[in-house]
Amino acid sequence: MQKKLYGLDHLRAFAICIVFLFHYQIPYFGHPEWLENFAKFGWTGVDLFFVLSGFLISSQLFFQIKNGIEISFKDFFLKRFFRILPLFWFVTAIYFLIPVFREREALPPLWKLLTFTQNFGLNIQDFGTFSHCWSLCVEEHFYFFLPIVLIFLQSTKLFHKSYLILILLFLFGLAIRFYSWENLYLPNSNKDNAWLFWYKYIYYPTYNRLDGLLTGVSIAAIYQFLPNFWDKLSKFGNHFLVLGVLILISAYVLCEEERSFYATVFGFPLIALGYGFMVLGSVYPSCFLYKWNSKITSLIATLSYGIYLTHKGIIHLTQQLLLYFDVDINNNLTLVICILTCVLIAYILHKVIEKPFMELRTKYITSN
Repeated sequence: MQKKLYGLDHLRAFAICIVFLFHYQIPYFGHPEWLENFAKFGWTGVDLFFVLSGFLISSQLFFQIKNGIEISFKDFFLKRFFRILPLFWFVTAIYFLIPVFREREALPPLWKLLTFTQNFGLNIQDFGTFSHCWSLCVEEHFYFFLPIVLIFLQSTKLFHKSYLILILLFLFGLAIRFYSWENLYLPNSNKDNAWLFWYKYIYYPTYNRLDGLLTGVSIAAIYQFLPNFWDKLSKFGNHFLVLGVLILISAYVLCEEERSFYATVFGFPLIALGYGFMVLGSVYPSCFLYKWNSKITSLIATLSYGIYLTHKGIIHLTQQLLLYFDVDINNNLTLVICILTCVLIAYILHKVIEKPFMELRTKYITSN
């Protein structure tokens, strides 16, 4: 397998693009009418990010376990620290210190952002500013608990039974969403603001959104521990990609009414499965995504974290500036301008913050 997995870059770029377009068409931004139907399934981009994170992070840890190397929680956490926190802290500071950057009226409490607990009890109607950070909370919980669980399994010689944990967590996700739908959302489903309860109790909490991460972990486990089986699957790269697309089409139909029972309980795992097959296919040499080296998607993938953190604020500022000059913000030109400004700001942040801290991380790893 080549060192650079171009296929994953393409998928990461695709994920940030559909998330961006989904957020662009929400009511408090100006947007062309065609975008509302085109981008309405873009919310699943975060699920693709979850699958990618589950695969990449657990692959690193499984590699250590396979080679008899003890996992160091300190080293793992510090690597994540250099990658995630500096830019997150910077953007959080901008939100709190520069009110004009806020795309909506009210921020969540600072302590919730700093402790990555924003996604529990999140009321996006009253505290919708920087609400997209909820998915980063889910990933941070994953980064915290995964090495702890693996260290425990490694120290107790129970790692060979770890597949049971994956199965149980998948079943737990189905059960807890069923409970949340029946007991937390359904009693409030006749209220005018029923959608708030669905997002608050079902969409945002970490325990309801494990499917994508678990799918990524499962793929990584096959990759690291079942090499013969992995090799047998390797000739079906494009087939897995097509299968993933077909499953996502099914998920689109199932989730057309997102607050329905079937979408709530089975929608997330179906979406995770679809994106899981796409990730699986993209890392095989037989897949065209694996072979396709694109500087554009590589750049977008590199900037995806910065775009994700800042895009709502940058869209807001860009549209406010255009309104000052009497520019129609509901047209396609404004969309293109907002895309360019978001990419430009993300590029600057990458050069000024992300890259220097990643270089520090490299120095730390080398010195240890």
